[in-house]
Amino acid sequence: MSKVEKLAELEGFNSSIEMLEEVGMDSIVPGICTNKNCDYTTSVESDQYEGYCEECGTNTVKSCLALLGII
Repeated sequence: MSKVEKLAELEGFNSSIEMLEEVGMDSIVPGICTNKNCDYTTSVESDQYEGYCEECGTNTVKSCLALLGII
């Protein structure tokens, strides 16, 4: 499962497309840590590529829009 699909599942959506339809125009969107063994999620700015992960201490949180290649 890709990180964006995992994020959609954790956020309660049936797919990444459903998540995009719901939050695609928002300034704050779901984000997920992109490290392999970490699934930390948080709300981030829509253009976030290097957000801080409070679980693993790295700057690897990306917004759902960044993961989908929208931004």
